Amino acid sequence: MSEKIKIIIDGKECETRDGEFILNVARANDIFIPAICYLTGCSPTLACRLCLVEADGKQVYACNAKAKDGMNVVTVTENIIKERRAIMEVYDVNHPLECGVCDQSGECELQNYTLEMGVDEQHYAIRDTNRPIKDWNFIHYDASLCIVCERCVTVCKDLIGDSALKTVPRGGDKLPKELKNEMPKDAYAMWNKLQKSIIGAVAGEELDCTWCGECIAVCPVGALVSKDYMYTTNSWELNKIPASCAHCSATCHLFYETKHTSINNPEPKLYRVTNEFHYQPLCGAGRFGFDFENRAKKDEKAFENAINAFKKADTIKFDSYITNEEALILQKLKEKHGYKLINQDALNYKKFLNTYSKFSGSSLYSADVKNVHESNFVVSIGSQLKSDNPRVRFAYNNAVKMNKGGGIYFHPLKDSVIESLGKSVVPVYHKPLKEEAALYLILEMFADKEKLPKKISSYLESFHTQIDKEIEETIKEKVTQKVKKKVKDEETGEEKEIEVEETKIVPKKVKKTIKVDHTKLLDMLDAPSNFMDKLEKVLSKREKSTLILGEDLYTHPRAENIARLAGLIDRFTDFDVMIIPSKTNTLGVSLICDLDEEEGDFVIGYNTDGDFVLSALGDGDLDMPALNQQEGTFTNIDKRVVPTNVALPYEGYVLNDIARALGVSDKDYTIEFTKELPKEKGFKAIDFDELPNHFTNAGQEERGYILESNKVAISREKVEEIEELPEFNGVVIYRCEPVLQFSPFTAKTHQLKECGGLYASETFMKEFELNEGDKVKIQKENNTITLEVKLDDKIGSGAYIPTFDKKIDAGKIFGNGYRFTEVNIEKV
Repeated sequence: MSEKIKIIIDGKECETRDGEFILNVARANDIFIPAICYLTGCSPTLACRLCLVEADGKQVYACNAKAKDGMNVVTVTENIIKERRAIMEVYDVNHPLECGVCDQSGECELQNYTLEMGVDEQHYAIRDTNRPIKDWNFIHYDASLCIVCERCVTVCKDLIGDSALKTVPRGGDKLPKELKNEMPKDAYAMWNKLQKSIIGAVAGEELDCTWCGECIAVCPVGALVSKDYMYTTNSWELNKIPASCAHCSATCHLFYETKHTSINNPEPKLYRVTNEFHYQPLCGAGRFGFDFENRAKKDEKAFENAINAFKKADTIKFDSYITNEEALILQKLKEKHGYKLINQDALNYKKFLNTYSKFSGSSLYSADVKNVHESNFVVSIGSQLKSDNPRVRFAYNNAVKMNKGGGIYFHPLKDSVIESLGKSVVPVYHKPLKEEAALYLILEMFADKEKLPKKISSYLESFHTQIDKEIEETIKEKVTQKVKKKVKDEETGEEKEIEVEETKIVPKKVKKTIKVDHTKLLDMLDAPSNFMDKLEKVLSKREKSTLILGEDLYTHPRAENIARLAGLIDRFTDFDVMIIPSKTNTLGVSLICDLDEEEGDFVIGYNTDGDFVLSALGDGDLDMPALNQQEGTFTNIDKRVVPTNVALPYEGYVLNDIARALGVSDKDYTIEFTKELPKEKGFKAIDFDELPNHFTNAGQEERGYILESNKVAISREKVEEIEELPEFNGVVIYRCEPVLQFSPFTAKTHQLKECGGLYASETFMKEFELNEGDKVKIQKENNTITLEVKLDDKIGSGAYIPTFDKKIDAGKIFGNGYRFTEVNIEKV
């Protein structure tokens, strides 16, 4: 971590860290410096040059110049004003005069800066060029509006990792030579670049990406917009409702933007979702999959039937797409009426976390997404990152690109998206069931062997292969030597000098042969032969490391031992460990609810199957509100309790109504439970309305609060040696979702509607002589499902079945077990 320093900006003393960009220091201290091209957390492009400032008497660009202790910065001088105004005049040359209908009008940075710089006349002109419009799936690109700030290129490369956009030749006229001497130099340089470039797709005419839409968010003008949003409303008419994305455990900050549906229909409608792109990105599901609300009204007869069903039931089965407050209501129903609570996803996670805690000594895992961003070595085990949690994948990429880092990606499915992050990320495509060896490899490579339990340390030694490599190491050695010492004579009291022997512990450099070959474990994992060579450069610069553990591990046949190993890694290595909650509020549910293993005779299903079903999808016996219609909180991947707000009204019954009818609740509103969330699990007694939900100018996340982690007594249970599990010999299928889908809620939205199927790689399709659109029978023991084959060109091997489509009963094939399974496959 760099040291703290102080600089002066416009006479204001600002504390920062050595090497921080001046622009970020200014923003953190509420000092305005104009900048169009710069994005926080990404590399500077110097495309706009508006951030020109004077630092210690020299003109520099604030987005690229780094702070030094004692530096004096002036943001406005006569020459800087002249340069900035000229730059804005250049940006306005040939920019279409369509502000009245442009989707960005009212929040356009070009408009804002034109007014800020006082541009009221135009001194420059040049012939315009033909810039054709492109339609890329959800995205509309109008090149005539593009100012080539390159924010879309930068965010796609440095943050998201798709690297799908680039600048391409524009074919514009050359600037008249006389302008070079007549106009300010930065304005001329910027204009010269602008005339040469425009934005294009790396793949050619079509955009090849994972469709996060972050390019839309960062575009300062109306060049990149959502096709669905185009020409539907003016931005200043929309109500911005701060909330949290309900699709995965990242629960990213977002704004639901609403207004009335039409002149004739006053009902609120969700027009789009936006985000604070400088501080937190969104994936495509969050951006485009927003209208999953349930438009139900109160049905008194259905409510009466529900109460009767609860009186008859002995089990409540539910998923983790609920708020903390709803989870607490379910727990109170259990405590009063003795219901069994069934949530297999949260139970698997709870068991894994509890075992991990016994070996790490902490009730919660140590890492958050920010840790990943700040790392320069990241290891992922057991997660199909691009689908399971896109924000973690974005952070992984950002760490590699911005921190010049690298890492390892362990997974059975080849993934072109992960491979595109860079050569310093080494993919290890091991066979299913080998994840335990990956955890042992991390321990073997990075643990302090002297501190590890002796049995583990000895077991790790068995994986070493002795090689003749000497290193110089500093050891502590006891040395006895004679020294002279002054003492007082007991009789005379006078000092005299005597010689005594004294033992000291001193450092000594020795040469020793070390055992550094990890071949045995690497062979178990089918690691590439040049694995260590690829990592050598990254490991030599390794400073901050994060280990990401995913959903494949929670239902693994060796889940308990893997959790023990994860706890030891947290305790005995310098890795921070993240255990990704598998659904939106899996962590919250696992902390709040006492979950059961087996259901009883009569089951109430909440967004799942049951004898009586409560459903926010509008397909059950009693309607419930969707998560974009609720106030409440989630406990997210960062161990942060974050608030979400009502985007659209709901006129039906809620879970709290049932709790009141059953004598469990005396509260009018569900959010009255927020301050009653269990303190012993790290929650705080804070009213919902007191929870913040924003970012500061310095990028500090002020959303809810972070759970308090408790110390846990270290277990004396023994960690087991690797168990050789039976290998899959037949056709292996994975359980996961395609990009942009998480659940039946995302599938319900009008932009993301998709039917499930067998999603297969080109390799898999060739092996089984399949074509897209073919029908296949998938058989596991006595269970069979028939699916349509779909190509997923982002995976390089294997195939998977999703769960987002309720017409597909993936449970027949996978049950509640491991995410990989062996099946028979037959073309219909």
